Amino acid sequence: MIDFLVAKLHDVRFMTMLLAFFAASATVYTLVMPLLAGGDLNKRMKAVASERERIRQRERDRLAKSEKVTLRQTPKQVVSKVVDDLNLTKWLAQESALEKLVMAGYRGHAPYVTFLFARAVAPIVMLIAAIVYTFFIAGMEWSLLLKIGICVVSTYAGLQAPMLFLKNAIGKRQLSIKRAFPDSLDLLLICIESGMSVEVAFRKVATEIAGQSVALSEEFALTTAELSYLQDRKTAYENLARRTGIEGVKSVCLALQQSERYGTPLGQSLRVMAQENRDMRMNEAEKKAAALPPKLTVPMILFFLPCLFIVILGPSYIKFTTMH
Repeated sequence: MIDFLVAKLHDVRFMTMLLAFFAASATVYTLVMPLLAGGDLNKRMKAVASERERIRQRERDRLAKSEKVTLRQTPKQVVSKVVDDLNLTKWLAQESALEKLVMAGYRGHAPYVTFLFARAVAPIVMLIAAIVYTFFIAGMEWSLLLKIGICVVSTYAGLQAPMLFLKNAIGKRQLSIKRAFPDSLDLLLICIESGMSVEVAFRKVATEIAGQSVALSEEFALTTAELSYLQDRKTAYENLARRTGIEGVKSVCLALQQSERYGTPLGQSLRVMAQENRDMRMNEAEKKAAALPPKLTVPMILFFLPCLFIVILGPSYIKFTTMH
């Protein structure tokens, strides 16, 4: 047997045929493997698509079962009737007002109708209150022109009061989001680098960040739902940036869109964005601290210095008066 194998190894014709067989097998393997890999790729893409559909269905079921208190409310019948009868949507409607309501956390048709009702009723109420006070209650000998001016200013204040309330609500909400956003980016980075998908990461961060900022948790939860519902994920990120109106959030949403479109690594972008937002938060704190001494100048002159003078000079004055 050994002699036979040795003889075959020294046979030139046999060795040529064996090498040709190996070369042909390698060629066939090289040509067939891309076809087999394409089949595996199609299977993987189908598996990913089915997994996304499963996540969407799970998100729909979760929202249907757990969210008993909906974010959208129905307007009161009286308010809705007044708005419809007076056609306030035509006369007082503003596109920016609807966006500001969303930024303040008021979504749906009910807050918009209530806002229009307030813009229509508040000037009338302020005008009536100013007339009653200036002409009947105050009893001061003011000139007619001054009384009319007070009524006009009160009416204008009533017209601007809903907008001031809305701006105040937007400011408070944005402040809450700004304070918690760098920490939420760190959590999002940890979730994504651990292998979670973007939808799961947003849902996890929305749950964890709720104790620090309810507004940011709400926005992330809505983004999770939109990522599950919408066909174009870019729209979900654009909606998140528009609802918050914060430059840091807009930058992160742009990075997420670029990652979705070009396949760029998301971890490094989130790490840089988290550091930038943390630096922005620190800069704002330093600005407030630097602006504190000028703001304290007037209170110190009006309240602290008189008390200090009384404490220092009071005993001397009392002693001087008792001597005489």
